[in-house]
Amino acid sequence: MAAKRARSFAFTAGQTDLTTEVMEQVHADVQNLAMDYPQRPLSELLPDLITTQDTIYTLLEQQRRPAQARQLYFLAGVTGGLLSKASHDLADPHAALTQARTAFVCADQADHNGLRAWIRGIQSLVSYWAGRTRESVRYAQSGAEFAAVNSSSVWLPMNEARAHAALGNANAARAAIERAERAWDLVQEDEVDELGGLCLFGRTRQIYYAAEALSWLPSQSSVANDYATRAVAAYEDSSSPEWAFGDQAGARSALAITRIQMGELEGATEAVTPVLDLAPEQRINGIVNATQRVHRALRDSPLAEDASGLQEQIEAFTRTPLKSLPR
Repeated sequence: MAAKRARSFAFTAGQTDLTTEVMEQVHADVQNLAMDYPQRPLSELLPDLITTQDTIYTLLEQQRRPAQARQLYFLAGVTGGLLSKASHDLADPHAALTQARTAFVCADQADHNGLRAWIRGIQSLVSYWAGRTRESVRYAQSGAEFAAVNSSSVWLPMNEARAHAALGNANAARAAIERAERAWDLVQEDEVDELGGLCLFGRTRQIYYAAEALSWLPSQSSVANDYATRAVAAYEDSSSPEWAFGDQAGARSALAITRIQMGELEGATEAVTPVLDLAPEQRINGIVNATQRVHRALRDSPLAEDASGLQEQIEAFTRTPLKSLPR
């Protein structure tokens, strides 16, 4: 509480001309939120996210020197992207895309291609989980137009791969995965990547995205199983900067689906059971959707009759998502 009061005073004291200390504090606040987002329950972060966005908007409402205004718009864009992800996690795609559009306006004001590309990635992600797969493809392709060389240049084609696969287009999905792999040769970290956490797309997330994309395609079950096995193993290390409970759950769900496709009910149960143990505070929209995909895969497989117990567990899990908890 004392630290928050000190920060508030520093912002007020620097209203006419923001000091270096104020700018560093705002940057540090946004960076902490970006790094914490994949690893902590949203209920712990949402108050600070909202406060930080309000603080940045308030600072931007005053006349600022061009360099300070650009940096504030950049941080406003990042915060808006994080809040877009938060709305998505609460199963509110309309609010998520509203936040993302405003974040993109901020990216334009900051004239930052890396931020533009990252926000297009957020929009593609939200659309994918909302079932708007063609829209997801369009957002991913639109982001590529900014020719950013940060890690979003890998994230965007991986988003595209998932959406193409969900549409049943195996050739387009594999081509997007190959483009993403080639993009690593050109990646250079920028201000977005340097924030870390949700703002940085790493190798582990790439492996998980490939697993999830290919798990839509039964003809690719063997390759998808290999990717998913690698992703699950990578996410076992919770001390890794790339660890994310949502992506870990997604990787396990993808592994369960590939094992169902291979006729391995016991292996599928083993893969998804840790996901079903997550507390309601961690049952974000993407995780709930991923487990529902496991449920549908069981329904449509020859294992359906023997899988009633696992299906009941999934149904019990999805009855108490994060969005149902008191705000």
